[in-house]
Amino acid sequence: MARYTGPRSRIARKFGEPIFGPDKYLDRKNFPPGQHGLTKKRKKTSEYGIQLREKQKVKYTYGLLERQFRNTFEKAVAASGVTGLVLLQMLESRLDNVVYRLGIAPTRPAARQLVTHRHITINGNVVNIPSMMLRPGDIIGVREKSKSLEIITECLSGNRRSKMTWLEWDDTQMAGKYMSVPERSEIPEDIKEQLIVELYSK
Repeated sequence: MARYTGPRSRIARKFGEPIFGPDKYLDRKNFPPGQHGLTKKRKKTSEYGIQLREKQKVKYTYGLLERQFRNTFEKAVAASGVTGLVLLQMLESRLDNVVYRLGIAPTRPAARQLVTHRHITINGNVVNIPSMMLRPGDIIGVREKSKSLEIITECLSGNRRSKMTWLEWDDTQMAGKYMSVPERSEIPEDIKEQLIVELYSK
């Protein structure tokens, strides 16, 4: 399955945000990449450029390429509700994102890898599709023989797990429950989803 495999710190510096997770290099060089990143006078970005930049940021944040992102957007348009909010809710409901939100993996790419390597279960069944959409009530767990994996134990023993009100975690079972579809106020990403709707509406 296609995914972005290029330099992550460079992309994070482009947007000025740690969109791939904690980034020590970004902390040291929080300015655009390139020889003239600090000093180059940049032209005023057009309205289209601002909208495109926001779409790119969301794609990198959630690990989607253009076709997959476009398909998700079209599903959001067809669904009832505010398109921008529904789009974010769909992205947050992806299995790889929920594995990351539960704190089973340190980053979304790591969560994606855990899913594709069959370390994650949904309602007791092993799955390997990172883009699978979860529904309220689904139980996301760690496969029994994978519970001793170093990456999983380190994440769960540390303080990396985010406190999402729409997710519930059970330490004894090493499993979490997708309680409800998150509201916009419960999604912490700094995303202006309306710009993406405007971009695709042109």
